Amino acid sequence: MSSGILYGLSAYVLWGMFPLFFKQLQAASALEVVLHRMVWSLAFVLIVLAVLRRFAWLGDVRRSPVLLGKFAVSALLLAGNWLSYIWAVNNGHVLDASLGYFILPLINVALGFIFLHERPRKAQWAAFALAATGVLWMAVQSGRVPWLALLIALTFGFYGLMRKTATLGALEGMSLETLLLAPLAMVALLWGGPTGPGSSWPAHDAHTWLFFILSGPVTAIPLLLFAAGARRIPMSTMGFLQYITPSILALMGVFLYNEPFVGPRAVGFAFIWTALVLYSAEGLWTGRRAAAGKKLAAETA
Repeated sequence: MSSGILYGLSAYVLWGMFPLFFKQLQAASALEVVLHRMVWSLAFVLIVLAVLRRFAWLGDVRRSPVLLGKFAVSALLLAGNWLSYIWAVNNGHVLDASLGYFILPLINVALGFIFLHERPRKAQWAAFALAATGVLWMAVQSGRVPWLALLIALTFGFYGLMRKTATLGALEGMSLETLLLAPLAMVALLWGGPTGPGSSWPAHDAHTWLFFILSGPVTAIPLLLFAAGARRIPMSTMGFLQYITPSILALMGVFLYNEPFVGPRAVGFAFIWTALVLYSAEGLWTGRRAAAGKKLAAETA
């Protein structure tokens, strides 16, 4: 249990610290960063698979076009999430990224209801309504919908939905996604590089290339830590830990990058934080009630 909490905590803290890493790549466009992230992530996970000798699952993938199709969709959603997140970080919208990941648990409730026929409890519906009110308030008062936050939340929410219905582990799933994305990314990088026919991006110095290469392990390691933690501790505990990432992002956006946190944005965040408190408290109460019921049933059996 303690090791599982340590793994999960490490994953969410690392995800929260991502702006410090991707700010080092501001010399490159968000699209170029994402393309490099695809290529170097594949290189890293292939090394991990080789060390662990875990390639047998590729045979199952070749024999299942449906599984391959699901992971093609999840790969596109993951790429969209990476692109929107990196653009947000490198263009002064860290708070929007934070908002997106605060909204995510409630987006998951809605997606589970629509696509998996899950039935949220009354308190979960109330939490969803509060969060929607916060988003609507920000849209009305600021004159714009927080599209970037919604895009980050929706792409990762749908990505999670696709991964929930696909039967591959975290390492294998990420390997397949990057295996599908990396060849296209490599072609795009060669085409748009300084010596390519497209010549869309400038030549980069050693510092930028170092961070391009490091984007592979930086992407994969938190995911592997998350998978290790999820196997060792209850999902309710992981649910509480997931708020660490957007909390770190919000603090960094306000205190490190001096993004404004007043007026409609502050009120909207207050609505969403209230929704998350309600959502988490209800989940904790329901979990304890279920555990108490099982204990009572075992004692009286």
